[in-house]
Amino acid sequence: MAVSLTGCDRQNPSAPQGNGANAAVGAPPAAPAGASGNGSANAAAHAQYPTGRLDRSHAGTPAPGLAFEGPDGRPTRLAAFRGRPLLVNLWATWCGPCIVEMPALDALALRSPDGQGLQVLAVSQDMEGRQKVTDFFAARSFQRLQPFLDSEMGLMTALGLDTLPTTILYDSQGREVWRMVGMADWQGDRVAGLLREADAPQGARP
Repeated sequence: MAVSLTGCDRQNPSAPQGNGANAAVGAPPAAPAGASGNGSANAAAHAQYPTGRLDRSHAGTPAPGLAFEGPDGRPTRLAAFRGRPLLVNLWATWCGPCIVEMPALDALALRSPDGQGLQVLAVSQDMEGRQKVTDFFAARSFQRLQPFLDSEMGLMTALGLDTLPTTILYDSQGREVWRMVGMADWQGDRVAGLLREADAPQGARP
């Protein structure tokens, strides 16, 4: 079932409610025509979806310090990624809009050489555990994204979130720059300009 929603409600993913950017989604939808779960992102598919809401109200807030699972199952924290700008995407396998935008996030991550530039972290909020996320990644051909997991939804709680996907940009010091609540066109010119804000001095940001 194709949908044109930008986000999923974390509290009840199986029951549709409302509409627009904060609507819930049931089973993951089929991707729009031409979209693919492997390889390159499909910008045309993204253009068929509404844009999420840009929120700057938490700018300057330090990243939460709680632990979540790395791809190897060992605990890690957002602090481990300081030193370079970091884009943290919170998603789940049951969230259709999350799945649609992931190839574009993977393509965005590929633009940065190893050890340089923007880091992109996709942290699953699946409460069913590691195997669910591992199987999801095994069925796709992401080239840079890795299966991080926060099965207790600790990051969502700490950040005060109730919508997936939500994607947060942190500067190299681990301070929030902005958050996108709902989907975004991660290959678009608008997002490219927003991402450059992580490199600007804090006082010079919008």
